[in-house]
Amino acid sequence: MSSRTVIRGGLVITASDEIHADVLIEDGRVVALAATGTQAAAAFTAGRSDLVGGPPGGWGRVVDATGKYVIPGGVDGHTHMEMPFGGTCAADTFETGTRAAAWGGTTTIVDFAVQSVGHSLREGLDAWHAKAEGNCAIDYAFHMIVSDVNQETLKEMDLLVEEGVTSFKQFMAYPGVFYSDDGQILRAMQRAAGNGGLIMMHAENGIAIDVLVEQALARGETDPRYHGEVRKALLEAEATHRAIKLAQVAGAPLYVVHVSAAEALAELARARDDGLNVFGETCPQYLFLSTDNLAEPDFEGAKYVCSTPLRPREHQAALWRGLRTNDLQVVSTDHCPFCFTGQKELGRGDFSRIPNGMPGVENRMDLLHQAVVDGHLTRRRWIEIACATPARMFGLYPKKGTIAPGADADVVVYDPHAEQVISADTHHMNVDYSAYEGRRVTGRVETVLSRGEVVVDRRTFTGRAGHGMYTPRSTCQYLDR
Repeated sequence: MSSRTVIRGGLVITASDEIHADVLIEDGRVVALAATGTQAAAAFTAGRSDLVGGPPGGWGRVVDATGKYVIPGGVDGHTHMEMPFGGTCAADTFETGTRAAAWGGTTTIVDFAVQSVGHSLREGLDAWHAKAEGNCAIDYAFHMIVSDVNQETLKEMDLLVEEGVTSFKQFMAYPGVFYSDDGQILRAMQRAAGNGGLIMMHAENGIAIDVLVEQALARGETDPRYHGEVRKALLEAEATHRAIKLAQVAGAPLYVVHVSAAEALAELARARDDGLNVFGETCPQYLFLSTDNLAEPDFEGAKYVCSTPLRPREHQAALWRGLRTNDLQVVSTDHCPFCFTGQKELGRGDFSRIPNGMPGVENRMDLLHQAVVDGHLTRRRWIEIACATPARMFGLYPKKGTIAPGADADVVVYDPHAEQVISADTHHMNVDYSAYEGRRVTGRVETVLSRGEVVVDRRTFTGRAGHGMYTPRSTCQYLDR
């Protein structure tokens, strides 16, 4: 039996257009848009397929979106479900994390499979498939963290690109864990230049940071705020500059993750002005939070420990400007939640032992809509940085990231006028605090469809673990070829 849905009467917003239209869905895909109030739209809703060439028998479910936005499901290109780190593991499983993502209007995540040192890429990827398969409420894909560059690893990169894992993350931080030196980075970049892969870079000078950590602890500076003070903005900028130059030598594209500092953004902007295929991502925590949060008393600052770290508030203006000028192309979450009780508390008396990561997969779309309300972004730019560009950057477009004939029916009915207060009491992430506790925002997800199936129905979760499908990706569609 075919499944058919019409979403009627809303303002359809994509990265390129805003139009009052009815969205017509059949068997999990968008099949047409019909301008609201036209004979075609009325005929579809009435089931008059003889008038408009619609499916026999007309449309089944009718979703009333009058007065609401109809937007593509969000694409979060940076999550870490069930991620081992710092002697513990991220609190969200693929089941709880993808359910929370759906509640927040995100219908696709790209998570990071991890290669452990001494093991193959394939082992890491298989382990992440095993964690995710049958457990996800929304569709998912994988990047590959490359922790151990060698001749076998480089050959595996080619194979992974062929099967739809087309991006590889490396770390200039975390010596002894994920760290790659410049020679390893260059070799991986050269390989990506040949196979079409995209290198994603955590750009911080981890060797220098470790010296500063050791010196701070020796001085008795152990509170969470020192996490931000030792991970200096200049060391993010230096690493960003170095990654850009290595990519330029290799002739490879570069995507710098979680850009937090104005100085690092300036390096990206300069490279882009020079015509290089260099791209940048930031995250809501850098746009809405600051070192003031890291300095909260009674160890509360530990809730905000992530890397790159939160910066002084004055960096935010540069990041918003970068999003408007397209020197930053994507807002992802870097969702990697650790509970305050029993996990973040591992770092009491030593900030370097606080697990690095924050929750946010449920909050991204709402926080960025608040940025629209506040005048930082236009509505179309909101959709561009949260849906369309991540889909293009990671080879998922136009299957994901837009509302157009042929696209997957990942569609959100969004109430732009509803007010809500973000709180751990009401969120659905498997973590005991909210990074945005008590923040009032305007705008709220009302109904969510994933491949045409309603997974959130007027603020009631109707989805299920196992609905989400693994989605192989093509190579980056955002490149200047």
